[in-house]
Amino acid sequence: MAEILGLGLSHYPPFSGTDADMADILRWTMDDPAIPEAERDPARWGERMRAEWGEDGGAEAAASHRAALVAAFARARAALDAFRPDAVVIWGDDQYENFREDVIPPYAVLAYDDLEVRPWRQAQGSSDMAGKPNVWGEPADTTFTIKGRPDIARYLAGRLLDDGVDVAYAYRPLHHPGLAHAFLNAVLYLDYERRGFPYPVIAFPVNCYGRRVISYRGFLSRMGERRELDPPSPSPARMIDVGAAAARALRDSPWRIAVVASSSWSHAFLCDRTWRLRPDTEADERLYDALVRGDLQAWRSTPLAAIEEAGQQELLNWFPLVGAMHELGRGKPTWTEFVGTDVFNSNKVFASYEP
Repeated sequence: MAEILGLGLSHYPPFSGTDADMADILRWTMDDPAIPEAERDPARWGERMRAEWGEDGGAEAAASHRAALVAAFARARAALDAFRPDAVVIWGDDQYENFREDVIPPYAVLAYDDLEVRPWRQAQGSSDMAGKPNVWGEPADTTFTIKGRPDIARYLAGRLLDDGVDVAYAYRPLHHPGLAHAFLNAVLYLDYERRGFPYPVIAFPVNCYGRRVISYRGFLSRMGERRELDPPSPSPARMIDVGAAAARALRDSPWRIAVVASSSWSHAFLCDRTWRLRPDTEADERLYDALVRGDLQAWRSTPLAAIEEAGQQELLNWFPLVGAMHELGRGKPTWTEFVGTDVFNSNKVFASYEP
């Protein structure tokens, strides 16, 4: 029986930028004329949000937020290094990167060979980093090689199809050069200290943005904009089943595999009930409490409509991780961390499920 490590983390794009720029999404939203002026006035915000925003537009608070994220990524990397996987399977959203008008699968296994990636040259609108300085001071032509394991990816896709999961698969990128930011950022942040990342990566993209993947290109929009919506994403319960099937397949394999959920939780720019100014922390805390308790039913019974209303679309990447760990009899994580914020667009959650 193969060993499987479970990890959950964030791929928050502004974390790769400077502290001065980390609140840029909120800054952009504050200029939205469709949001009542009183809601955009920092003097009327809650105490925590005012404190984070401060007198410098969040720059000082960004340093504290970064420190918490750096520590959490270091702990996740330590678990990965101790485990020494043969490959890392990452569930992440495709935010109008490869999933575009010509084909929108619900999810897919990418059986890529080794890839040369240039994260600062290839940044697209969904990562919000094009042309911006990065925290490492790396130039635009900085190149990384991310190893692939197409043999393991083909095995996983085949076993999922045999198990009744109608998964798409691909051998090369369709539109986006390299890896979409949900996967690339996970690697960049797990290698925050730039010691190298020796583990092969198998991307398992999910159509988290569903109704907004084409219509809004899975990204920012003004609150008053109304466009014809796309069909929905797969349901939370379905993603739990996909994760469970992946766990069965990988458990029967000869490899040591780390499975990773890559996303922040509620995104402010998707949450109308908070005027898109802050994440839906109450919704996040409900699911976080269930995660800590190992309450599978609370996750399985969450309807897609509730996910969309809370701006938790990317949290669909965590449902297969939860399903996989419960399938393996490890419903409670060995470690979790909730890094909350009102200013930096999304709450970030980290978790490990160690064998």
